[in-house]
Amino acid sequence: MNEITDNLLHLVSDFEGSFKGAYNIREDGQCAGRQSTKNIRIESKKDLPGLEIHIAPGTQGETVYIPACVTHSNIDDLVYNDFFVGENANVTIVAGCGVHSDGEEEARHNGIHRFILSKNAHVLYKEKHIGTGTGTGNRTIDPVTDVTLAEDAYLEMDTVQISGVDYSTRKTTGTLGPRAKMVVRERIMTTGSETATTDFEVTLQGADSGVDLISRSVARGKSHQEFRSQIHGKTRCTGHSECDAILAEEGTVVATPSLDASHVDAALIHEAAIGKIAGEQILKLCTLGLTEEQAEEKIIEGFLK
Repeated sequence: MNEITDNLLHLVSDFEGSFKGAYNIREDGQCAGRQSTKNIRIESKKDLPGLEIHIAPGTQGETVYIPACVTHSNIDDLVYNDFFVGENANVTIVAGCGVHSDGEEEARHNGIHRFILSKNAHVLYKEKHIGTGTGTGNRTIDPVTDVTLAEDAYLEMDTVQISGVDYSTRKTTGTLGPRAKMVVRERIMTTGSETATTDFEVTLQGADSGVDLISRSVARGKSHQEFRSQIHGKTRCTGHSECDAILAEEGTVVATPSLDASHVDAALIHEAAIGKIAGEQILKLCTLGLTEEQAEEKIIEGFLK
């Protein structure tokens, strides 16, 4: 691995020189390191660029790391990763992505991830995106996630994109079986002229399934964000979609939540709020000795946490 990869791994996956457990490190479209464990097997796909990750039934408390790094301009990296999580497993998956631009050409990563969770499998999925470098080429990250949850399965997604990504389109789809649960916590901050789009579509197919989609974002400078969510309630189920956005400077946000209930016992809710930081919040912090700029940063930091 080169020095840029080492730095990006630290930023997106808390890398400290090595990973414990199963991992695959992707650098500029190639494998820069891989390790399987007794319970987690990582293999290269035979027909497409990417991986098959097989997590054995009953696996408890293990973590698998699959970070991807693009370290220079004129790279267009596309990867397909499939996760097969066995019955009663309970694991964490860390899949951060860092894109570094050092020239005039675009640096891009597009990760297409498919999750198939068996009965009563539990997964915490952590994904952090960041862009670095002084190049003028765009830093682009376009993740696609497709989720299939069997009965009583549970998936929690914690996704973060805080700085440096010029263009990002995140598309997430999910189909949930009986009593399956999906929780998504998204945090995004855009600055300058950056653009970020989020597109969720979840189908609650099984009885007593449920989804909770929560997005918190800050649009600064002249950046633009769009949040779209669709929840389809096909049976007795619960669904909640929430988008909270803060505007600063000349930032803009469009939020379009959508609900589709085709069963009398489908309970679906959506919330959307867009606004600026309240003046009294800044004033209160300024009375404690902070400058206006420091107060704004403090409020934004707390909001995204």
